[in-house]
Amino acid sequence: MVMTTNTITTANTHSHSHAHPAGRIDFAKAAPKVFRSLIGFDAAAREGLDPSLVELIQIRASHLNHCAYCLHMHTNDARKAGESEDRLHMVAVWREARHFFSARERAALALTEAVTLVADGGVSDDVYAEAAAQFDEQELAHVLSLILTINTWNRIALSTGKVAGTDERK
Repeated sequence: MVMTTNTITTANTHSHSHAHPAGRIDFAKAAPKVFRSLIGFDAAAREGLDPSLVELIQIRASHLNHCAYCLHMHTNDARKAGESEDRLHMVAVWREARHFFSARERAALALTEAVTLVADGGVSDDVYAEAAAQFDEQELAHVLSLILTINTWNRIALSTGKVAGTDERK
């Protein structure tokens, strides 16, 4: 399945008109140019990547960042894209459930963890080498970009007080 930029913009926008605790900003309204730039970055990062892999990366980063808002959004997106409940339940413990995931997915999940938790020890040569063995340079750059975008979205959702279950994308 190939997703167009237009599909990405309408299907994966992280903006919503409510669900902000008192005193918290609506980021999309307060910084529309920045928000649109992030949407563009997000869309460009996804180009050429399998939609299932995209969702697995976003789900794992959202677990690690404790972002219930994005976790709810991306598990729902994954289901809509045909992802199985079994695999969704195993993402958080993928190392213990390796047989649920391909070598490429495991490499992407390991890289997602290393980049998301970069302050805890950086991205090891082993993790990077495994990802580089599974993805060509362009794919790897897109995987890294996607990891960066979901970490940004997680931080926006957490700092602006987004509430899980209030996804109003159109």
